[in-house]
Amino acid sequence: MGIVLTVAGIVVIVTGLQDMFHTLLHPSGKGHLSRWVLAGIWSVSKATGHRLGSAVGPAAMTAVVILWVALQGAGWALVYYPHLPGGFTYSPGINPADYSPAAESVYVSFVTLGTLGFGDVVATNPWVRLASPFEALTGFALLTAALTWFTQIYPPLSRRRALALEIKGLADVGYAGHLGAVDPATASRVLDGLAANVGKIRIDFTQYPEVFYFQEEDPDLSLARQLPYLLKLRDDAIGHKELDVRLSGEQLSLALEQLTNKLKNDFLGSGEDPGQVIAAYAAAHRQTPRT
Repeated sequence: MGIVLTVAGIVVIVTGLQDMFHTLLHPSGKGHLSRWVLAGIWSVSKATGHRLGSAVGPAAMTAVVILWVALQGAGWALVYYPHLPGGFTYSPGINPADYSPAAESVYVSFVTLGTLGFGDVVATNPWVRLASPFEALTGFALLTAALTWFTQIYPPLSRRRALALEIKGLADVGYAGHLGAVDPATASRVLDGLAANVGKIRIDFTQYPEVFYFQEEDPDLSLARQLPYLLKLRDDAIGHKELDVRLSGEQLSLALEQLTNKLKNDFLGSGEDPGQVIAAYAAAHRQTPRT
């Protein structure tokens, strides 16, 4: 029985560490458990009319961190359970008979994971003594990883908001309608810059998929609201009389297609063309598309 619990504990520990690795370190950022939690909380928030508002993203990330902590704590508790109480020594005044082995294994696990070092329960079993420092290192790494994860999410959000503001500025002055009167070199430069920024957002959704679950309270900063205007700009650019502008329009069209494919395949699961996907993206974020 002890071997079974130990093996089960190791499986739980490795599962949690693997999800942390794929979420935080893998270039595609595809931790299966974390993605499930993020999408689940987003679905619950969406079903309630997104009452959490802009807090849904931070709340989902916090839930993922809590899951990682719970997996490590539970996994190590399973490892310790077969060795309690005989494999540990207790401080004077503590009677191990007063506590169930299950509760005591959870206590020892989370004290070790939190690197609290109370010293009231100390391992004497050689294998447990050898293993417990690794749990402490895991706890320290988990804390560091969680803090890093929360700080690294803001540069992608800033890029997304900056693009939304750029599109809004062009829409406010009716740039698409005046494209034919704009100097072709200037128009190409603007279109190329937009295509490059759209490409960066696609990469952000690949490396930091959690940014999808962040909502914007200010519609001016919402890419979901501002993005549809690029479709109009794309169409006018492709129909331009100057070759350079048409080519830049084609580049923007390709960038939009790649971005919408990413949104459809990884988050939305619906939409036949870029316009439909962008509309679904706006609806998911409770935004009225800017046209």
